[in-house]
Amino acid sequence: MELTLLGTGAPDGLPRPHCPCAACATARGPFARAATALLVDGALLLDLTPGAALAAARAGHSLNGVRQVLLTHPHDGPPVELPAGLPTAGRVADGRVLTLISGHRVRAVPMDSPGTGYEVTAPGGERLLYLPPGGAPAGLPTGNGNGEAAGTGRSGARSARDAAPAPYDMLLADVIGRPDAAARLRAAGSVGPTTDVIAVHIGHDVPPGDELDRRLAAAGARAVPDGTTLTVGEYHAVPDLPRRTLVTGGARSGKSYEAERRLAAFPGVLYVATGGTREGDPEWRARVLAHRDRRPGSWQTTETCDLAPLLAGEGPPLLVDCLSLWLTDAMDRVDAWDDTAWAAGGEEALRERTGELVGAVRATRRTVVLVTNEVGSGVVPATASGRRFRDELGRLNAAVAAECEHVLLVVAGQAIALRG
Repeated sequence: MELTLLGTGAPDGLPRPHCPCAACATARGPFARAATALLVDGALLLDLTPGAALAAARAGHSLNGVRQVLLTHPHDGPPVELPAGLPTAGRVADGRVLTLISGHRVRAVPMDSPGTGYEVTAPGGERLLYLPPGGAPAGLPTGNGNGEAAGTGRSGARSARDAAPAPYDMLLADVIGRPDAAARLRAAGSVGPTTDVIAVHIGHDVPPGDELDRRLAAAGARAVPDGTTLTVGEYHAVPDLPRRTLVTGGARSGKSYEAERRLAAFPGVLYVATGGTREGDPEWRARVLAHRDRRPGSWQTTETCDLAPLLAGEGPPLLVDCLSLWLTDAMDRVDAWDDTAWAAGGEEALRERTGELVGAVRATRRTVVLVTNEVGSGVVPATASGRRFRDELGRLNAAVAAECEHVLLVVAGQAIALRG
């Protein structure tokens, strides 16, 4: 199945008309994107946008062979002029299956927002799923790729709940706006390690260029320029999420948000909060609630500083926030704040605890994102215990970073890759 992306941008394109934002200001030339529209094997057009015929011609294709035009979402703005000879555009009722004269089967997939997704199966069996802007599947996929409900085929023995859907060869979705859509599909088995995840409906939420590529790679996705033709089912190196990532930065730099964003497209994340609860501290409670509200509902949370067993075990990705609070707890346990206790064995005991953590990070088989603070670039602490904490956190950060494939520094909400 051959797929040509006539456009890959948000419904109002990129740059957005009359928008003065920094992303739109830099979205020029190769970074500009027309509204998303897909041409499948020259026979099926998904979403009709202004300039579709010209975009197809620039890509070396024609719309003359199109036999079906389907829309995924309400199209605002002025009416789009229908190119001569093109069938009238329409939408398909959820769950309905169309079989085109070209041999393609199209199933309408229900969404959790206004719009319709389309599963397209080629005569050769290749499958893609195209989702509308801002949309995610309303339920777990139950189809078997042949336009039939699971359990209604020849055997009828397996129920929809028991049948595991085969992964799609390609997913085209609003990865930036709805990373949870990819997470849901991964949880259902509809997106697997070999699924080529292509970002479409790209708007001005992320600056184009390297920053967009970095964000998408963290979600196991990629973007391609307008006019690109892809072969569905053809092998392509899928971006891999680094197994171990350290995110560091100053207070309120955006490091926790960056860490959460790196796992937003993956299901079942275990959020490990090392700060615990602080009775009688409303400001701390407000911070914790803000973090919880920001995280996907499918994530689980545990409050612990016992990280080594979690890192040694099997399971979903871990997000540890943060190492500076973990170190505070570790120093409390060995009374490292007291000079006498520090000299009488506290330093050795702390080295043992931090060494255990670093070794667990080195040996872990799980995907893990760790958050920490940069505290050595500001004012020198006035007390010996404060300077001790600064020094020990610097040592811990350096040791953990040495075990991570990817290290990010977040400054003013901007992530800078230090490694990976």
